[in-house]
Amino acid sequence: MAILVGPIRKSFEITDFQYGLLHGLAFTVFYTFLGLPIGRLADRGSRRTIVGVGVLFWSVMTCACGLVSSFGSLFVARMGVGLGEAALSPPAHSLMSDLFPAKLLPRAMSVFTLGISIGGGMAYMIGGWVLGAVGDTELFVPVVGSLEPWQLTFILVGLPGFAIGALAWTIREPRRRGRTRAEGEGAPIREVLRYFRAHARFYGAILGSVSMLSVLGYGTITWYVEMLIRNFGSEASQVGPTFGWIFIIAGSVGALTGGFLAERLSHRYADANMRVLVLAALFWIVPGTLGPLMPTQQGALWMAAPILFLMSSYVGPAIAALQLSTPNEMRALASAILLFAANLFGLGLGPPLVGALTTHVLGGDNTLHIALAGIAAVFAPLAAATAAWGLPAYARMRD
Repeated sequence: MAILVGPIRKSFEITDFQYGLLHGLAFTVFYTFLGLPIGRLADRGSRRTIVGVGVLFWSVMTCACGLVSSFGSLFVARMGVGLGEAALSPPAHSLMSDLFPAKLLPRAMSVFTLGISIGGGMAYMIGGWVLGAVGDTELFVPVVGSLEPWQLTFILVGLPGFAIGALAWTIREPRRRGRTRAEGEGAPIREVLRYFRAHARFYGAILGSVSMLSVLGYGTITWYVEMLIRNFGSEASQVGPTFGWIFIIAGSVGALTGGFLAERLSHRYADANMRVLVLAALFWIVPGTLGPLMPTQQGALWMAAPILFLMSSYVGPAIAALQLSTPNEMRALASAILLFAANLFGLGLGPPLVGALTTHVLGGDNTLHIALAGIAAVFAPLAAATAAWGLPAYARMRD
């Protein structure tokens, strides 16, 4: 979606704010709210089946994004993508907690979250390449009608998902360790809520800080390439692949570094996983603020590297902190709650907030760089302070 801002806006004659709603809110509606019942189901049933069905469904809906004829129908298709993607993380996080011992879980989660960096980077690269390859080509499809290049891009990117979804059934479904209930029996909702209330400081800190970093992260990756296009006259088919390579390299190194750092710090600190989150938020302030304000495209791309490094570094340790502090029969639901908060605010608020700033506050499309710098200056310090507030509570839970 971030590669296709310009073509979609032109096709439907929409503002930055409307595009932000399309990119963020449309996806978030089902992704956040259905993640909770999916997490509940994953604490009882086959986690790999839920993952497989979800991947197949979101591949269908990605292709459907290329068959739409109006802003409203694209909004609905994006909702369907969110529904499919909601079925991945809660069961996957629960699977990981049973596949790896506690001391290796931060590293394992960091390797797992390489999918964000590699997949996100490939989305920019492949999306840019495909958009460039189809050029001005239009395809006429019976019943649907003529398809524009951006629509063909959605379809071509979505088709491989059908093969990828089938791979989910090659995953071994491990025995659930440390359960206090029989297999297939989840903890009652009242018991889950009671446990969360008893540890409100930790859960409030991790949900709050991850949500704030998600606002910053989703706002940045949604609009950064478009900012380069507007500020420096770049072509999406050229700057997209460049940004994609930076995302893959810097994001992957960041994800692995975060996991290894948490593992090393755990020898000295009981709160190591949360400590990585604090450090990532603090170090994000400078590149996040300066990157969009750089006077040259090369400078802005160089500054994107530390931004993407830090954006990926905290995810694995944060997930590990949540899984290690939550009883087994509540873990998928806990992940669903974390994703609910992070994406309700991150995806639901991040992209629209940037669009609202340019459209209604700062005065137009040419202020996108100021909006991106502004959200970094506000949300990164707030996230660091919130995570630091939760350090003592997490340390007590890990002792």
